[in-house]
Amino acid sequence: MASVASQRDSQDERTLATSKNKKKKSSGPPDDPSYRSISENRKARHNFTVLETLECGIMLVGSEVKSLRNGKVSLAEAYGRVREGEVWLVGCDIAEYTEANKFNHEPRRPRKLLMHHREIKRFAAQAYEKGLTLVPLKMYFKKGRAKVLMGVCRGRQQHDKREAMKTAEAKRDMLRQIYRR
Repeated sequence: MASVASQRDSQDERTLATSKNKKKKSSGPPDDPSYRSISENRKARHNFTVLETLECGIMLVGSEVKSLRNGKVSLAEAYGRVREGEVWLVGCDIAEYTEANKFNHEPRRPRKLLMHHREIKRFAAQAYEKGLTLVPLKMYFKKGRAKVLMGVCRGRQQHDKREAMKTAEAKRDMLRQIYRR
C-alpha cells in the first residue's frame, strides 16, 4: 500500500516538474496577452501591396505615451523615411495630452524608429533602391512598450485595387455558399 502511494506522489512530482519547465510559445501579437492594439492603418493595405513587415520600437516622450494609451493616434498619412542611417516616422499624428499643459509634445513631429543596423540596411535600402515605400501598418503596446509594425510596400494602381476587391468578394461568396450547406 505504502509503495503505491509513494509511486503516485513521485509521478505527480514529475508531471509538476515537466509542466513548470515548458514555456508557452507566443504565436504573434494578436494572441499574446501582453499585446494591446492602439491603431491600425487599414487604408495602407488597400493602397499598397505589403511585401515584408518588421516590428520596431519608437522613441516617444511621456505625454505621447499617455496620449497613445488613450488611443489618440492617426497613422493615415504617415510614412517611414531614412535620414543619416536612421529611420524616422514622419506624418504620424499623436494628439496632445490635455493634462500635460506646458510640457506637451508637438503632435506631428518626426519620431525615430528603433531598429538594428542590419534591419535598417536591409529594409531601408530595399525601399530606397527599388522605389518601394516604408508604411506603418499598425501601432500597439507589447509588454508595455510602444511598437510599430512597418511594411515595405509597393503602391497599387487603380486597376490593381479593383482586382483585389473582386477576388476578396469572390472568396466571400464561396465561403457563404459553403456555410449555407
